[in-house]
Amino acid sequence: MLHLSLRQLRVFEAVARHNSYTRAAAELHLSQPAASMQVRQLEDEIGLPLFERLGKQVVLTEAGREVFQSSRLINQSLREMQEVLESLKGVSRGSLRIAVASTVNYFAPRLLAIFQQRHPKIGLRLDVTNRESLVQMLDSNSVDLVLMGVPPRNVEVESEAFMDNPLVIIAPPDHPLAGERTIPLARLAEETFVMREEGSGTRQAMERFFSERGQTIRHGMQMTRNEAVKQAVRSGLGLSVVSLHTIELELETRRLVTLDVEGFPDRRQWYLVYRRGKRLSPAASAFRDFVLTEAAVIAAPANLDAV
Repeated sequence: MLHLSLRQLRVFEAVARHNSYTRAAAELHLSQPAASMQVRQLEDEIGLPLFERLGKQVVLTEAGREVFQSSRLINQSLREMQEVLESLKGVSRGSLRIAVASTVNYFAPRLLAIFQQRHPKIGLRLDVTNRESLVQMLDSNSVDLVLMGVPPRNVEVESEAFMDNPLVIIAPPDHPLAGERTIPLARLAEETFVMREEGSGTRQAMERFFSERGQTIRHGMQMTRNEAVKQAVRSGLGLSVVSLHTIELELETRRLVTLDVEGFPDRRQWYLVYRRGKRLSPAASAFRDFVLTEAAVIAAPANLDAV
């Protein structure tokens, strides 16, 4: 009889999903040594190695793949049990894990603050990450609800649009194109663009926009955070495409301007997404209803009419 702990399986499953002790530890709010110790204890109990190292990456062994499949089923059953127990408690209490795209985090705290005021006994956990990680969370069903841009096509999900997400082109106020009207899209071929990282939803939307119109853009510096992108544009390192939600303060203070470019703003949508077939707890259902009915009023960018 194997004596395995649920904690060991949860840590192992996260390491296997991320192929990384560091990312798994961050997700579970553990130190990396603590995550390594849990996996090592699991390997000692099983009597077989579950991972092998290839350079800086860890990959599953044959035994690891077997344990991974079982651990996912066990963790899924535990989550479903928790959801059933929370449904018995009613919407007044319970827990809720929400994951949002980094751009959504510009307005997500406003939504969560109001929701928490109405439901003070519901425990909230917020994960802020990029699109690639959100898709992984949906695939593993490790999160209750996700707020993101375009829903993934490679994972079976339910998705509902809840608010406009206008994408705009930003420049420093002294840029030669600032103040010009109806700038032809082809004119931007002469400009350099500051880019978000691979896996960013904003970057994917930006590249899709130009590709669909047969236009290419010159890639400049690549940044992993919206704040870094804005600082780079303010410093004259290039133009960029960002969500209007991210630049409300900069537009008010004239630190940045939006360019009047043909086809912009590119009016996208924000979506509430969860795994298809998932049984939403009362807390998750209440938050879903709140977002779908009130988010557009609470969090719509104040500068929407100005672009």
